[in-house]
Amino acid sequence: MTDTTLLILGASGDLTNRLLLPGLGSLFKREPDRPVRVVGADRVAMTGEEFADRVGAALAAGGAGPEVVERQKASSAYFQLDVTNGDDIERMIDTIGDCGRIIMYFALPPAVTEASCRAMLNFPVPEHVHLAMEKPFGHDQASAAELNAVLAGLVPEVRVHRVDHFLGKSSVLDLLAIRFANRLFFNVWSAEHIESVEIFYDEDLALEQRAAYYDKAGAFVDMIQSHLMQVLSFVAMEAPAEVTGLELRDKTAAVLRAVKLWGDDPSTSSRRARYTAGNVGGVEIPDYVSEEGVEPARMTETLAQVTVEVRNQRWSGVPFTLRSGKALGQRRKEIVVTFRDVRHLPDGLTGPDPKDSLVIGLSPDTMELHLTTNAASDPLMLEQSVLRTGLRKSELDAYGEVLAAILDGDILLSVRGDTAEEAWRVTDEVLAAWRRGEVPMDEYAAGAPVPASWDTTPSS
Repeated sequence: MTDTTLLILGASGDLTNRLLLPGLGSLFKREPDRPVRVVGADRVAMTGEEFADRVGAALAAGGAGPEVVERQKASSAYFQLDVTNGDDIERMIDTIGDCGRIIMYFALPPAVTEASCRAMLNFPVPEHVHLAMEKPFGHDQASAAELNAVLAGLVPEVRVHRVDHFLGKSSVLDLLAIRFANRLFFNVWSAEHIESVEIFYDEDLALEQRAAYYDKAGAFVDMIQSHLMQVLSFVAMEAPAEVTGLELRDKTAAVLRAVKLWGDDPSTSSRRARYTAGNVGGVEIPDYVSEEGVEPARMTETLAQVTVEVRNQRWSGVPFTLRSGKALGQRRKEIVVTFRDVRHLPDGLTGPDPKDSLVIGLSPDTMELHLTTNAASDPLMLEQSVLRTGLRKSELDAYGEVLAAILDGDILLSVRGDTAEEAWRVTDEVLAAWRRGEVPMDEYAAGAPVPASWDTTPSS
């Protein structure tokens, strides 16, 4: 296994300490001998010892053992520099040297990441350096294309890792086996048998002091544009010949190119809303616009929904509804595949005939198959039975899963440049309609359910 340096730009930030290093800790829990060195860089003044202590605490929180923690603390290093200064970055890379693969992880706000990448155009990036960056990739399709052009001037695409930690979720990866290793589902996974697909990520959490980022992004960009679009691509993609980065990225990119707004109309295919004061789990939540750091004039939504169609031979005519929101009364994080009714129900069978469905939980990782069966009281009456199972629980958290691939230089769980641009295409149409006032801003009290008027069954 190649020696690897994880070079974190933005090492003093929340992302590094809350997600990135604990994710690495979960990887060390599984692979304690993995040869990785952690190096941090940021503008913040910090001694090497202070950074080492941060590294140790975060790795331990992720599950790394005491021996690994001490080894990582001893090998860590910290550079205080301007991450948007090309000369500073070049000197840092030279100081680290050619000691194996260097993963430059931009744990920075999107604008700072772009500025840092542009600064790196001033020097040749060594062949052993890979670039890893967080979503959002740009702020619209045009800016995503511009950022991709900058990255192409730095390193080849195979050395760019656009991180979407949803690709590391156990349940998303399990879609590969559920879809392609089971004849039961493989043969019915098309518009002929499936009536609709819904991908929900409804959270009971409110803003949680994230106004600096969230108020500029909103629910659509924060969740649907990136995470849920990636989940959709796994649900809808064609069967790969082999599970490799090249194959999966080709298949998911083909799906996103085929995604169109339902009815080609953003005003009827999308919804937005914002929470007002309420109570979630016994905790009083203020109006979103009263939260610290929120600018009401931005008209930021905290709940968003869009219905799209994958216009290809397999899926044409099937609505895919994506929804995510905050401070909701019901926590619902799942993929719901609803099957069409049988063509003919034999005379004599009575009672309701609910539609069969497959429900894959995104958190927790579960699977439910809802099937129409005979009622216990009357063999000719129909009812629905539910078969439940827990899906595998990964030894790694989502960040650990993604980091494992990145540290190996593997692109399997990284978003390709063209895919990042395609995910913005539909988003741009929706957000433009919202700015024009074509879609009203609904309201819901914190702790309330999704507005009843938000029907997920669009008109044909």
